[in-house]
Amino acid sequence: MSHPASRAARRAAARNHDGDRKVRPTYRGYAEKKWGLIYLRHNKLHRARQIGKIWPHREWEKLMADAAPVKVLFVCSHNKWRSTTGEAVFRSVAGVSARSAGTARDARHQITLADVRWADLILVMEDKHEQRLRADFRQEVAYKPLHVLDIPDDYQFMDEDLVALLREKCEPLIFGAE
Repeated sequence: MSHPASRAARRAAARNHDGDRKVRPTYRGYAEKKWGLIYLRHNKLHRARQIGKIWPHREWEKLMADAAPVKVLFVCSHNKWRSTTGEAVFRSVAGVSARSAGTARDARHQITLADVRWADLILVMEDKHEQRLRADFRQEVAYKPLHVLDIPDDYQFMDEDLVALLREKCEPLIFGAE
């Protein structure tokens, strides 16, 4: 059982002994790089916090279950198509409580002072709805966030284009308000 005298000789002997086997580099003790192990949960969580997202989605649902929902009031003229579609789309979203109302006298549900006081966020479809609210409920609307969505009266109830447009315009306003 003789040992080679120098380190170089030992290395040469090891190379000759393991000639058919390739030596692979190791990463943090693993034989080969495993992406699932490198991108660990805490790394994903750290990145999510950096970009302002809540990860994983279960955490978001837990937070939304504990938090008081954002109360959103959708307003259009007759409360038939646009505002009721907005209410229907966002009623099923976690953390959002939605209602709809109309500004016209013959609306299905005409907007009342109680509706305005209830809402945390008021989303109106056109400029004329904002002007009507500011004229009728000046004091109550003064300190409420009120946004005009600029959605024309060209859609039927739950029209696919209307639903996509409402999601695109409302989600930043609703989830940015929290």
